[in-house]
Amino acid sequence: MSTQPRPPRPAPPVPEASGDTEPEAAGPIDLWATVDALWTWLEADAAHGGREGLLLRVLKLSEEVGEVAQAVIGATGQNPRKGVTHTWEDVQGELCDVAITALVALRTLTPEAEGVFAGQLARVAERSVGRAGAGTGVR
Repeated sequence: MSTQPRPPRPAPPVPEASGDTEPEAAGPIDLWATVDALWTWLEADAAHGGREGLLLRVLKLSEEVGEVAQAVIGATGQNPRKGVTHTWEDVQGELCDVAITALVALRTLTPEAEGVFAGQLARVAERSVGRAGAGTGVR
């Protein structure tokens, strides 16, 4: 686990709210700068550090996955006592929370999270879609 900060990156843009309407997108958000900012924010107020803090950060991922399951059950009305309690947009949001939580947990393990993720993504892509004709629809 690393608590070493990365070299500073530009702060992610924050959309400005205009009254009571939805905030307008100020352009694409830098994923890794945002992950670093979230990691820094969490580390500043962490009740537990070291190995215990890392384990709790990874355990948070299980909580988020449970929220995805709850949203799917709610979107499909699978709980007869509750009926439909969520939308598929809720499921999308919960899936995003899982991805964000996983990236922050990875950042907790290493300040080189971006490179580690890119390397793993490349390996997964190569063994699945990277075979002959990858990206062209030809297999």
